[in-house]
Order: sequence, then structure tokens, then C-alpha cells
Amino acid sequence: MKKIGLVGGTGWVSSQEYYKIINETVNKNQGGLTFPEIILYSVNYGDIYACNQQNDREGVYSIVKKASEKLCNAGADFIALCANTLHFTYEQLQTEIDVPIIHIADATAAAIKEKGICKVGLLGTRETMELDFYKTRLAEHNIEVIVPEKPEREFIHTSIMNELLKEIFLPETKTGFLAIMNKLAEKGAEGMILGCTEIPLLISQDDFEQPLFSTLELHAKAIAEFATSDENC
Repeated sequence: MKKIGLVGGTGWVSSQEYYKIINETVNKNQGGLTFPEIILYSVNYGDIYACNQQNDREGVYSIVKKASEKLCNAGADFIALCANTLHFTYEQLQTEIDVPIIHIADATAAAIKEKGICKVGLLGTRETMELDFYKTRLAEHNIEVIVPEKPEREFIHTSIMNELLKEIFLPETKTGFLAIMNKLAEKGAEGMILGCTEIPLLISQDDFEQPLFSTLELHAKAIAEFATSDENC
């Protein structure tokens, strides 16, 4: 079995869910008392937030690269970035480390295609919704992405930063998210990507009629499957 390296702490609330789902999935598939070897490097999200406030993408990249190198040096056979937004670093990072990176958007795209859907709404941090890195990756899978209007994007981003990352889940916030999702459905979205790994802890499939794609769960299961596959690193 391959040794897993996780860049976590972005935030810690979802990182613990990654750890849980990966272990559960591997054990379900392998049986007995078999569980994966996992190395978790949990960054200080405050450092990343400070860089984002200054629009310092290089600063964020430096943090992610350092964490990834630590994981590689500790013996990880592959790594995963436990946040959608951090995947803006993917293209450069993959050229500068020697192990594969399991891309969260690829795992999400596979689930969307299984549903026969080609147009989805995307909810996430401001960077995930507004920058091209995530939408472009999905476009490579022939999936069209639409995002909320600017005031709604600000509501989502602020809720993530001030509440979800601190394990605060308020009923009124859920109501606001669902209203935004309904507007995206009216604009033609056939399903919704919960494109911040904390959002699935607020919104579940029971809350919404259309298919929801929990990037946290899909990514964690893809990590578990790669760890136990015959696919070479």
C-alpha cells in the first residue's frame, strides 16, 4: 500500500474528515485491521489567510511547497492538498516535487460525469469561484461551471472564513447557501459542487433536490483508492 501525504490545516475541521474517510474507505476495501499509513502536515491557516489578504499567491505557494516537500522527505509516495483553493498551485507544484498529486477537481469531475451532468454550480472560497484554475480543470472534462453573483460570492466566502473554518455551522447560514444554490439551479445548473471542503459539513444531500458533489468526500475516497491501487507512482 502506498504511503499517503496530506497537506492539511486548510482548515483543520475538514482535515479530520479527510483522515476519517480515508481510513474508513481503505478498511472497507481491505478488511480486517488494515488501515493506511498517513502523514499529515497541518499548516497554520492564518499564514495562508494573511497572504491571501495581500493577494500574495507566491506566499501561499511557498507554504504549500514547503509542506509538500516535508511530506516527500518523510516518505510519502503521493500527496493530496486538502482544500480546493490550494489547487491553484497544482501545475507548478507537480513539476517541482517527485511524487504524484491527486487533484480534487479530477475526482469531482468523475462523479459529475457518472451522473450524466454537464453544467454545475460552484460554491467555494472567493479564489475558487473567481479564479480560473478550478473551472479550467473541469472544462478539460467538458463540464461547464457557473458561479453565484458577486454579493453572493462574498457571503459564501465570509461564511467560510468566519464560521465554517472555526467549526461554526449556523441555521441562517445554511438557509443563505440554499437560496444561492436555488438561484444557480434556475440559471441552468444541474448539480452543485460543494467546492470548499468545509461546505459539506454545513449542507448535505438531504437539504437539496439536485445532486450535490462533496469535494471532501470524493477527494478523500480517490486518495484511498489510489493508495490501495496497483497504479504506479
